[in-house]
Amino acid sequence: MTRILLTGSGRGIGAACFTVLADAGATVIGHATTPGEQRIAADFAEPGAAAALWAQALDRLGGVDVLVNNAGIFEANPLNADAAAWLAGWERTMRVDLTAAAELCRLAVLHWQASGTAGRIVNVASRAAYRGDSPAHWHYAAAKAGMVAMTKTIARGYARDGILAFAVCPGFTMTGMAEDYLESRGGDRLLADIPLGRVAEPDEVAAAVRFLALDAPASMTGAVLDVNGASYVR
Repeated sequence: MTRILLTGSGRGIGAACFTVLADAGATVIGHATTPGEQRIAADFAEPGAAAALWAQALDRLGGVDVLVNNAGIFEANPLNADAAAWLAGWERTMRVDLTAAAELCRLAVLHWQASGTAGRIVNVASRAAYRGDSPAHWHYAAAKAGMVAMTKTIARGYARDGILAFAVCPGFTMTGMAEDYLESRGGDRLLADIPLGRVAEPDEVAAAVRFLALDAPASMTGAVLDVNGASYVR
């Protein structure tokens, strides 16, 4: 049975991923900032939280076969904010959205190398990694671009060890974060920029995550799947 650690499983895309992966027969340990059934609490804004989560997941699962990094925050950081506040916002988003994922990826790779087993990483990034984001979200776009670059680096570096890495880049998805953003930026105007005419549903992103976590052929390692309604086409 495939054992999966899924971060950011408390709502939205993460909750949908938890359901679809469990329904596929995997044993899933989730993560959120608050504890819950089959969910370990960890606040990635705190140094050491990612390592503690990994240790607890290993203990509960007896090993991890797939790591899905989905946790993230989307907080505005206006350019004209106080310099110290702007820097604090930048560093908070980097730590939660990129550094914690990097720590978990490192621990996963080391675990699989030490045990001589194959493993998979699926990083949930964003359309912003390629297209950029609003002027108040430099940090978010930079973090997601870093996640994509990290995914490709892992794929190239460890494929010979049977360690595969993939990324998913959603556009707007009907979660709490996206709803707030759409409302603040004029929903109709933003929707007009999506040829499909609507934002993605969490289940659609989860379907891509499930495929990469469980079924994607090894030759796809390093691939990035877009789920954005053709609002950004590479």
